[in-house]
Amino acid sequence: MAKLLVKLQRYFRRKPVRFFTLLALYLAAGSLVFLHSGFAGEPTVTGSQHGPGAGEGPGLPYLGVMQLSRGFKAAATMPEGGRRHGPWFKSTSKEPVERGKAGDYGSTQSRVLRGRSGREKEEDRARYVGCYVDNTRRRTLRGVSFFDYKKMTVFRCQDNCAERGYLYAGLEFGAECYCGHKVQASNASESECNMECKGERSNTCGGVNRLSIYRLELAQESARRYGSAIFRGCFRRPDNVSIALPVSQLMLNMSVDKCVDFCTEKEYPLSALAGTACRCGFPTTLFTLHEREDEQLCAQKCAGEEFESCGTAEYLLVYQTQVQDNRCMDRRFLPTRAKQLVALASFPGAGNTWARHLIELATGFYTGSYYFDGSLYNKGFKGERDHWRSGRTICIKTHESGQKEIESFDSAILLIRNPYKALMAEFNRKYGGHIGFAAHAHWKGKEWPEFVANYAPWWATHTLDWLRYGKKVLVVHFEDLKRDLFVQLQRMVGLLGITACEDRLLCVEGQKDGNFKRSGLRKLEYDPYTPEMRKMISGYIKMVDTALKLRNLSGVPDDYYPR
Repeated sequence: MAKLLVKLQRYFRRKPVRFFTLLALYLAAGSLVFLHSGFAGEPTVTGSQHGPGAGEGPGLPYLGVMQLSRGFKAAATMPEGGRRHGPWFKSTSKEPVERGKAGDYGSTQSRVLRGRSGREKEEDRARYVGCYVDNTRRRTLRGVSFFDYKKMTVFRCQDNCAERGYLYAGLEFGAECYCGHKVQASNASESECNMECKGERSNTCGGVNRLSIYRLELAQESARRYGSAIFRGCFRRPDNVSIALPVSQLMLNMSVDKCVDFCTEKEYPLSALAGTACRCGFPTTLFTLHEREDEQLCAQKCAGEEFESCGTAEYLLVYQTQVQDNRCMDRRFLPTRAKQLVALASFPGAGNTWARHLIELATGFYTGSYYFDGSLYNKGFKGERDHWRSGRTICIKTHESGQKEIESFDSAILLIRNPYKALMAEFNRKYGGHIGFAAHAHWKGKEWPEFVANYAPWWATHTLDWLRYGKKVLVVHFEDLKRDLFVQLQRMVGLLGITACEDRLLCVEGQKDGNFKRSGLRKLEYDPYTPEMRKMISGYIKMVDTALKLRNLSGVPDDYYPR
């Protein structure tokens, strides 16, 4: 073998041109194999499926998320091919006719019926509003938009809009998704929203310049965004407005962006629009942001932007800027050794890491852990490295159950979460990390059924053990903590023996997510639970519900049922 290699080496030294020729051929062959594997089996768009400006090549790629201005002043600068039906300034009046001739709208009535049945399935997360006229010059929904010409589904569009805090989601051309806070257009006939979704043939995704619009229920759980700012709501002007919102500026040409930019420059986390006055400040006891008013009371048009509301002198529209509220960001170890060990106990996937984040912000002290997780330590949980009995941390994270482990603690905060969501969250953590996601193959493979069979019983026994053996247990439901963070966090901090500063808790409300929340952009588009799994888990829910009520506690939240 060695002799052969020596001969080859000598041969190529004498004939270097042949060596480089062979090398080039080898690399070219490898490149062709790679390109073929990337395009093999990729669906194509035929000539009858797209209009002018559809882009070149056999297939249209996923174009990603694109932030559009609320007035769409930059619409003319959209790259050609960015929309299948051509630039906004070209007439598309002939397009429906051309598509009809090509046979693209066959069996229109059956598609509409399929779309209606699909919409009924979506009602748990959104309510179908209707089919509306859309215009490229003046959009019906004027928020974020994104396109996917291969895998667009109704669920995917709704989920993306809900994650960004919008109230409405609209689908058009079978592949385009638009989000917005209000619908600004006239109704169209339902038969005009008849195009199949690219990612699910059983549902319809609008039509040619026609939007199928849904009102999102999930948006109520998410922070509504307006550009880089988070919409907090409409509020009555506080009594001592000059103290509650100390910085102000008169803006005759008022718009949301101008007020948000002004308060950001002044380094305040709140931006309040009061007609032509822009006010900045912090959430305080004088202005808690807890008593929201009807948004119609703030629905006065901005002088500088006709499609935006700017509040009035009596009712303020409030946005949270990108400025961090540093009043609750300082953290340290306990100055003296704690006399009692307090557990922050939960089943895996129940939001323990998020609860630790809230407790650290609310108290100013680090939390510890029964385990050591280097990734959490690197993200700022400095108590992660301490031994759990060190006494230097305000409470200790644990997923343990069993009498011996539970009796090691003097008291506990028991965090309980809907098992359906807790199991999915833990499965994502196990296969994707703390804020990652499990791969599609894991959900469809044997891992998921085995995981549910092993972990679902543990969800019940974990809660039952802590209720039975815990010395002083405060039960907090994850859903209640999300719904009413201020009150639930007050309860938790009270058990820890810390006098909570109200302004600090208000600061926590503005920083509540931290870096420990999964994005909603990769949620499953189907229910991974089989009927057998649901039947088993429902039995465990009833068991825990009964145990809570026997101890004169409120049972599990209503949203655990039905499933």
